[in-house]
Amino acid sequence: MKKYTLICIGLCAAMAFTSCKSSESAYKKAYEKAKQYDTQTAQQEAQAAQLQEAVVAPVEAKPVDQARVVDNLDNISVRQESVQLIHGNGLNAFSVVVGSFGLLSNAESLYQRLKDAGYDAQVVKNEDKNMFRVVASSFAEKSSAVSSRDQLRNTYPDAWLLYNAR
Repeated sequence: MKKYTLICIGLCAAMAFTSCKSSESAYKKAYEKAKQYDTQTAQQEAQAAQLQEAVVAPVEAKPVDQARVVDNLDNISVRQESVQLIHGNGLNAFSVVVGSFGLLSNAESLYQRLKDAGYDAQVVKNEDKNMFRVVASSFAEKSSAVSSRDQLRNTYPDAWLLYNAR
């Protein structure tokens, strides 16, 4: 009786192992489905890239009287902004800006540090951008402003030149 039971259990186990065998066609179907998905996503990404390349920003035309040319023969960049004086003695044409702040209190703090260090510092406001600019020095000639900016970059690495548009 034990022999028959063991034989039956063995046959049932053999049938179970052979019937649960995964077929090769199932793996092949899964592979083909994944491959099809990859090609579709690649095509969609290519179409999206083509659409992004096709978008062109509109050109804003300005009347000639609004375009102001600043001497840039020496390839030194100068930002042109319309600013008004908040603290200080007054601006010349070219100024060296060492800080830009959204809060006047932060600008006044840097202004005071520059004054204590012996600079003729000033605080100006750009109404268009609602920013307070801290000017360390101001000059009539661009070359003087450039040399001052280069010296100030040792302490203030983000120092830049401002041309007062007013």
